[in-house]
Amino acid sequence: MKKTVILLSSLAIVMSSCVSKKKYAELEQQYQDTKGNLQKTTLEKQELEAKFAKIEKRVENYNEKINSLKSYNSSLKEENNVKLDMIGNTAVISNSMKEKMRATLKNVDLAELANAKTLKDSMNLAIAYNLKKSIDTSKLENSDDVNIDIDQTVVMISVADNLLFNTASYNVKRKAYKLIEQLANVINSEPSMDVMIEGHTDSRTINNEVIQDNWDLSVKRATSIVRLLEKKYKVAPNRLIAAGRGSSVPLVENNTAKNRARNRRTRIVILPNLDKFFGLMAEEQTLNP
Repeated sequence: MKKTVILLSSLAIVMSSCVSKKKYAELEQQYQDTKGNLQKTTLEKQELEAKFAKIEKRVENYNEKINSLKSYNSSLKEENNVKLDMIGNTAVISNSMKEKMRATLKNVDLAELANAKTLKDSMNLAIAYNLKKSIDTSKLENSDDVNIDIDQTVVMISVADNLLFNTASYNVKRKAYKLIEQLANVINSEPSMDVMIEGHTDSRTINNEVIQDNWDLSVKRATSIVRLLEKKYKVAPNRLIAAGRGSSVPLVENNTAKNRARNRRTRIVILPNLDKFFGLMAEEQTLNP
């Protein structure tokens, strides 16, 4: 009996030992499988990360291209805004300026606007509108010897020399100061304009101790007016231009005393800075024809 118990016990131990090895082998296999799956997953993760990095790089490149295109488009837009259109043979107006011009034309009487057939006509109409709105010339129109005209983009105020100077002199008459003050008020009221003072003479020759010829006289007269505008009436000197034309631009032939008197004149040419000029758009009224 004793031998039988010992035999059974030994058999149980052997059988128990065999089951543990089998489980161990299964666990070992599971471990290897898990390890393999982990390595595979790691490789797949690395591959996905590499693909994702490539995608991110492509997105970054696309964004750079988009930003570059935006910048290029902005540059083109800016370039287009400063691009000048040709009127005749002279470049005079940019696209951005045209937008401002259109804003002005909305206030112009329709009958006048209907007569504007070209870009040049439209520009001159818009500028004339703003000039007439900005400059009150009524106070200057108190003499037959003062003429005021608007020609395209400029205002021209022509003053006969007998109102300003004595014969063959470039010293401004004291009685002309009131007229010069009125001109200065017009000029100072509109900072978007520069002013050129032109001296004109008739064709008769002149030569004395202080004046060499008509060119010299016309320059000295223009300079005298400029000095007076600057020093007495505080017009900024950087807005003033003095020019002598001598007898080179007569209004009429110098064949009579009356005609020569017309040709002896000082012309004040008011030149608008177009970019500033079209910026003056606040609450305008329609200009009647």
